[in-house]
Amino acid sequence: MERRKSPHKPSKKATPENSRVKKKRRVKKTNIAKTALGGEPEKRSRSKTAPMKGEAKPRDLNVHVKTAKRREYGSTLWLKRQLNDPYVRKAKAEGYRSRAAYKLIELDEKFSFLKPGARIVDLGCAPGGWCQVAVKAVGKRGKVVGIDYLEVPSVAGVEILEMDFLDEEAPDRLKKMLVGSADVVLSDMAAPTTGHKATDHLRIVALAEAALDYAEDVLAPGGVFVSKVFAGGAEGQLLTRLKQNFAVVKHAKPKASRSDSAEKYVVATGFRGRS
Repeated sequence: MERRKSPHKPSKKATPENSRVKKKRRVKKTNIAKTALGGEPEKRSRSKTAPMKGEAKPRDLNVHVKTAKRREYGSTLWLKRQLNDPYVRKAKAEGYRSRAAYKLIELDEKFSFLKPGARIVDLGCAPGGWCQVAVKAVGKRGKVVGIDYLEVPSVAGVEILEMDFLDEEAPDRLKKMLVGSADVVLSDMAAPTTGHKATDHLRIVALAEAALDYAEDVLAPGGVFVSKVFAGGAEGQLLTRLKQNFAVVKHAKPKASRSDSAEKYVVATGFRGRS
């Protein structure tokens, strides 16, 4: 009888491509990498390992804030903006109490009104950032006094009055603290915002006018007045007064002022003196 051949799969012909694949597999199985000391290298895991003692942790430049149960969404957005603000980080690193300190620094770099030995009044001085910049600029021969209805931690070399500037007694008390005329009157005062642009603008202009009333009363001839204002159309009367009583009146928006904010600053130099 004729034997039946058992069915089997036809053998694949060896090709150069197949031989290369097999050769690679053999190399992969048998060729184990060695370290310089002859031992097997440790396998690297994908999980992040904790840094060694003394080693700096890599910092995530963008800080993410989780919305807490009792925190409103708007507050979370504000907190996130604060944590990711480069001026907030810079202020913390350089010891200033607020990012607003850099607004005054930039204004002074442009107009040069903070000089050694100057006498300066800071209206609405909380939390004290402008006072820190001012007292550093005037030195020991100068004098800096500030006022705010909020409690302000003491600043070395600065006298601070905790009182509402709009109080009738506030201007006279500031004069007594100053003991003489002022070279510079600063006002970073701002009323609580309502969300209505026209109303907020009128409020800030009213504060600027009150600050100008005081400045015209205490500034020495040649003095400087710096005040926060909001961009808008109700500044006509304020600007008219400034141009009448000062030699030069300029507007500026420091880089440290947020781009989405309507605030700007008016800088009036060369006070002509009380008529």
